[in-house]
Amino acid sequence: MDSYSTRQIKDVQALAALTHPVRQRLLDLLKLDGPATASTLSEATGQAVGNVSHHLRVLATAELIEEAPELAKNRRERWWRLATADVRWSRGDFAGDASSEAVAHAAGALMVDRQMAFLRQWLIDRDRYDAAWHEGCAVSAETWLRLTANETRQLAEELTEVLTRWADRKVPDDGRKREPVLAFAHTVPVTP
Repeated sequence: MDSYSTRQIKDVQALAALTHPVRQRLLDLLKLDGPATASTLSEATGQAVGNVSHHLRVLATAELIEEAPELAKNRRERWWRLATADVRWSRGDFAGDASSEAVAHAAGALMVDRQMAFLRQWLIDRDRYDAAWHEGCAVSAETWLRLTANETRQLAEELTEVLTRWADRKVPDDGRKREPVLAFAHTVPVTP
C-alpha cells in the first residue's frame, strides 16, 4: 500500500461496503494496527470469524482492502491490508441517479452518526483518561464563516491536508504509548 495514495469512491457498491458498521470497524483496525488475519480481527471486534471473513471479502470486492500473501506463514493463512491509505467520496459523484443519491445520502448520515457516537463515547469515558488528555487534547472547535462554495472547498482541502499529514506520518518508535485518536472535520453551509 502506498501510504500517500487516495481512492475516490464513485461506485455505489463500494460506498455501501465502506459505510457498513462492521466493515467500517474492520477498516479502522486495519488503518490503526496494519495488516491482520480474520482471526485477529475477530478477536478485536468480538465478531465471529465467519462473519469477519464475509465482510473482508466484501471489502476486497470493493477494492478497499487487499490480501497480503507475503505475511502468511502457510497457504491457509490469509492476511489483509488496506488497499489505499485514504478513501474519500463526494455526494456529487452520485448525483443524477435516484437510487445512487439515496445510498449516498444514507452513507453520509451513517458516517456522521458514527462520528458523533465516538464523540459521545469520549464524553462518557473521559474520566478514565489521564488529566493530560483533558487539557487541550480533546478539542472541539467551531466557527461561523461567510464563504463562497469555492472558498469552502479550499478550506475543506486545507483541513484534509492537515489530517492527512498527521495520518501519514511515521509513528515514532520512542516507547511512548499512543492512543487511537479520531480527528474529523465538517464544512457545511447551514443557517444558525
